[in-house]
Amino acid sequence: MTSLAPRVVLVTRPSEFTLLLARHATRGQAAFQLTQRAQSIDRVEAQHHTQDAALAKARAAVPSGWTMAEVNRDDLDRFLFGANDIVVAIGQDGLVANLAKYLTGQPVIGITPDPASSEAVLTRHAITALPGLLSALERNAAQTESRTMIEAKVPNGPSLRALNEIFVGHRSHQSARYLLRQGETEEYQSSSGLIVASGTGITGWARSILTATGKTAALAPSDARGIYLVREAWPSRTSGTTLNFGPVTAAQPLGVVSRMNTGGVIFADGIEQDFLDFDFGVSVQIAPSAARLTLVSDQL
Repeated sequence: MTSLAPRVVLVTRPSEFTLLLARHATRGQAAFQLTQRAQSIDRVEAQHHTQDAALAKARAAVPSGWTMAEVNRDDLDRFLFGANDIVVAIGQDGLVANLAKYLTGQPVIGITPDPASSEAVLTRHAITALPGLLSALERNAAQTESRTMIEAKVPNGPSLRALNEIFVGHRSHQSARYLLRQGETEEYQSSSGLIVASGTGITGWARSILTATGKTAALAPSDARGIYLVREAWPSRTSGTTLNFGPVTAAQPLGVVSRMNTGGVIFADGIEQDFLDFDFGVSVQIAPSAARLTLVSDQL
């Protein structure tokens, strides 16, 4: 931390209850619609109040003399983080993954509003721990984890970072067509797309693909490497399936060249609206990023 007072940035996403009200205008209308589907609004309303209570306690935990900002997940691509920020993500694990690519080393405290319903991988702290963690960061007495991120770079073009995984494929359910390159090996493929996952992402989407394909991978969140997994590669006279799984490192990046006239996309951590175009002829290199997520794990 610098000599300047830190700014705490509270990051949240709309609750299911908030989204229901936005769609149906009133609680009564939302409750009626759920009743028609044999569901009750009580659970989502209770979760909403739990999240609101955690947010209120987070605001109160910010020390006097510090500044504070709040940002919704949907506005992260328009928010400017500062070098002296402390980022507090209040929600599920996915919220940390959603914001990681917008950061440049700022420490992140993951807060779960409801510890009983959280996987506690990235949002592992109860709201009661926040004052102590903020104090520990100010005193440089906080334990942190440096987690590997994956980056997709278009030569002489834009790039995109992910904490969990980068997806390359077609925006619809059509087959994705591309050339896959690693080292001296190249293969034309037609598949449901591919992902490159980090050690953090190995417990998410990558895990389901590994399970479906009977493959295994040992990868820690701090490991400076990733793995690539091709989804449902189609064997034909022109398309192969040999390059379907393997390590990705800075020295051995994965190269992909689009063979799709339209609809090709690259997106990160499941956020489809923040994407890179991947139409015919566009090439991308995917490898571990120099940027890493600094996740606050505890106090020293």
